[in-house]
Amino acid sequence: MALTGRAALTALLGSLAVLASRTGAAVLIVNMLIAAALAADLLLAASVRQLTIRRSGDARIHLGQAGSTRLVVSNGGSRTLRGLVRDAWQPSACAQPPRARLTVVPGGSVSLSTRLAPQRRGDVAAGSVTVRSIGPLGLAGRQRSLAAPWTVRVLPPFGSRKHLPEKLAMLRELDGQHRSLIRGQGSEFDSLRPYVLGDDVRSIDWRSSARRADVLVRTWRPERDRRIIIVLDTGRTSAGRVSGVPRLDASMDAALLLAALAVRAGDRVDLLAVDRRVRARVVGASRLDVLAAFTSAMAVLEADLTESDIGLMASAVLGIARQRCLVVLLTDLNPAAIEQGLLPRVQLLSSRHQLLVAAVADPRLAEMAAERGDLTGVYDAAAAERARAGRAHAGALLRRHAVEIVDAPPERLPPALADAYLRLKAAGRL
Repeated sequence: MALTGRAALTALLGSLAVLASRTGAAVLIVNMLIAAALAADLLLAASVRQLTIRRSGDARIHLGQAGSTRLVVSNGGSRTLRGLVRDAWQPSACAQPPRARLTVVPGGSVSLSTRLAPQRRGDVAAGSVTVRSIGPLGLAGRQRSLAAPWTVRVLPPFGSRKHLPEKLAMLRELDGQHRSLIRGQGSEFDSLRPYVLGDDVRSIDWRSSARRADVLVRTWRPERDRRIIIVLDTGRTSAGRVSGVPRLDASMDAALLLAALAVRAGDRVDLLAVDRRVRARVVGASRLDVLAAFTSAMAVLEADLTESDIGLMASAVLGIARQRCLVVLLTDLNPAAIEQGLLPRVQLLSSRHQLLVAAVADPRLAEMAAERGDLTGVYDAAAAERARAGRAHAGALLRRHAVEIVDAPPERLPPALADAYLRLKAAGRL
């Protein structure tokens, strides 16, 4: 049995009547009347045992956007149900409204909508649905909680999508109008054309020139159907926040823009997320399904507060990549982690693959380095300069092994990484 606020108000009024009369008979009469009203209300309320509930709606929502789910409450009883329904969700789902009034006639159904505006990535599960059937007097009712399982996966927001049209225009220019005239590693033959002054003599096709009695040169275009392996470092350093954004989330955004661009370029893209173990692995997804598979795998990733196992990362990459490909490692240019973890294995990786390391830079370091107005500012500036020098040194050590470096703030990392990919593709280094 469930009591309402009206029942409490009725009890209060009864108490006032008892205080006014100050007799034992008044207490007995008031209590009997209230009990009779509650019992009548409970008996006349529609049964909640004949209810069935179905749930439908959005199963995937991007972080920062809103979605909705729908409850269909069906009344299989013989009385009209009037009451309240409470749809329970995790607090991070920000479900609205949490409660709603409903009236369901016998054999009928009512549809209720719940708006969701999730505040964090991951799987958000719905709780039980509680239905309260109130009697005609509004004093008491019957209540029952029903299971209505539903899970909404909250996906990364992909805010860098706004840069995609610009990068696709650069790709079309690279792949269409401006063919590369010099053959680079991994480039595809495109066509023959007459030699003009300034062409590289190594591009001359002597056999074709002899057949046509003219000097012809080969033109080349960036090779398609190359393979890119994106590796997300989900270790300790990925939990740090830069400009209010976790490094892991900024890396995801950059990875999604790179994946979208590479798929349009005709390349194959795979994903690994590694710290002390492999957290996510998306390998062999079709070009149409790459972004959906990436966002679904990234949605449940959380930074692990342990040091990443770079050896495991290298083994995972070498285990799925037999031929030369582009390996994009999204990590932090932490000097200790680079020197002790990545450097001992970079020679093995760079000898087989083109390695690109992308890191989230903290713009606050530049601000701290410029603040030298007082003693505290001087110490902050010294710490910032030391941190910047350490990152620069780590990058220089990697560049000695032909590793490409992209180090940019969170909002600039996605387009900077896409530009680096296009440069490598234009140079035929994929």
